[in-house]
Amino acid sequence: MTDNKRIAKNTLYLYFRMFLIMAVTLYTSRIYLQVLGETDFGIYNIVGGVIVLLSFVSNSMSTSTQRFLNYEMGKGNRARLEKIFSSSMIVYIIFSLVFLVIGETLGLWFLNTQMNIPPERMSAANVVYQFTLIGFITNLLRVPYNATIIANEKMNFYAYFSIIEVGLKLGIAFVLLMWVDVDKLIILSLLSCIIFIIITLIYKIYCNRHFVSSRFHYVWDKVILKQLLSFSGWSLLGSASNMGASQGVNIILNIFCGVSVNAAVGMATQLINGLNQLCGNFQLAFTPQLVKLHALGRKDEFMNLVFRSSRFSYYLLLLLAIPAMFCMDFILSVWLDIVPQYTADFCRLILLFSLIDAISAPLWLSVQAVGNIRNYQIIMSLLIVLNLPLAYWALKEGLSPLSVWGIRVMINGIIYIVRIFYLKGLLQLPVLRYLKEVVLSSLVVTLLTIPIPFLLNGMYSGWLNLGIITFTSAAIMLIMVYVFGLNKGERLFIQNSIKKKMC
Repeated sequence: MTDNKRIAKNTLYLYFRMFLIMAVTLYTSRIYLQVLGETDFGIYNIVGGVIVLLSFVSNSMSTSTQRFLNYEMGKGNRARLEKIFSSSMIVYIIFSLVFLVIGETLGLWFLNTQMNIPPERMSAANVVYQFTLIGFITNLLRVPYNATIIANEKMNFYAYFSIIEVGLKLGIAFVLLMWVDVDKLIILSLLSCIIFIIITLIYKIYCNRHFVSSRFHYVWDKVILKQLLSFSGWSLLGSASNMGASQGVNIILNIFCGVSVNAAVGMATQLINGLNQLCGNFQLAFTPQLVKLHALGRKDEFMNLVFRSSRFSYYLLLLLAIPAMFCMDFILSVWLDIVPQYTADFCRLILLFSLIDAISAPLWLSVQAVGNIRNYQIIMSLLIVLNLPLAYWALKEGLSPLSVWGIRVMINGIIYIVRIFYLKGLLQLPVLRYLKEVVLSSLVVTLLTIPIPFLLNGMYSGWLNLGIITFTSAAIMLIMVYVFGLNKGERLFIQNSIKKKMC
């Protein structure tokens, strides 16, 4: 199977998974807000956020493990594959113990002394915290198996397994609806923790049966451990900055504005995360190929994949972002019985942030593929952490809660520009070609797609308005992408594919 066909096939598997999980996530989030109420739902999000502050470790280590697995696959070194998996598992076990200690000391102190939680719900918040910490440790130990599946490009497993995952999440929603005389906040956190454990066990069983390299055996290879820890250590810095900015902003909002605003941000984030999975799944499908192309030294193919994936990641998210931007209030009214204040505007700002992330993601994935990430992570982290003092200053000055996400959008745009010029030095990225083929083409497609939906918006109402805006923007955008958003080779490929189908 060719690389392009494999990416396309894996993307289809991931799309099936995305739509299934997104539909259930939107439904269950609505149920959670309905049965918990605004205060308890805000507590569930903000207490979970304390643990999410620690999850940057699993994210950085996952990137490290997957990168080295893909690199050795590109080289065809099977013996190193087994050593890398076992070494990464040892590191995860050590990290799990470390973060268990941190969570039960500093984490508990922060929860009970610094968080703005109603006193009558503090005991429930502590129970939720314990279950969330157990779930985090379980997810941490799952990461090597997850990285193995992605590195082997077995995306069909994700698609099929999503049926089980969705069934379990629906089960929680039905339990919360049926049980009356219980603390539903505690029940939700308990059942979520149990699901994490079940999912981790299934991942382990699948990997052990299908990949010899994922069968753990004790290995203490200092060279491999040094490589893993060095790469993951610098990845950790970047992940910590991103997570600190995201959850730190939520905590600052909590301190100044209370749990109601946290509920609004939580609902907005869940909705946008569902949309982000569209381009996220595409990125997940092409990342292994990116690393393998670098390992094989195929520079031209590597650079072409960076350009192509940057544009397509942006187009995929823009396809959903335009109707969502125009019809956000209606979408939220259908999804939620109670829409927390600011939710619609938070959604729009987070969408803008995500569009910048979508187009720039292949750039940071390229840096990870190369492996020389120290200087990159230092520069990016210094820019990202600016979100915290600026957010604190904005709220201290009495600005709207929305201002903190406006600041995040602005800083993300600056970071995108810095990434482009950093890759010019690291990979000899042709900046002028990139600006013309990626940035300019994406900007032209966006500007030519928006006017007609903008004029049509509000002529009708409800589902009819949403349908007209969605259909119109999609039709115009597909035409604009074909005319202005593709290069000659891509247009020729589409023309030949259509001719083959018609013959």
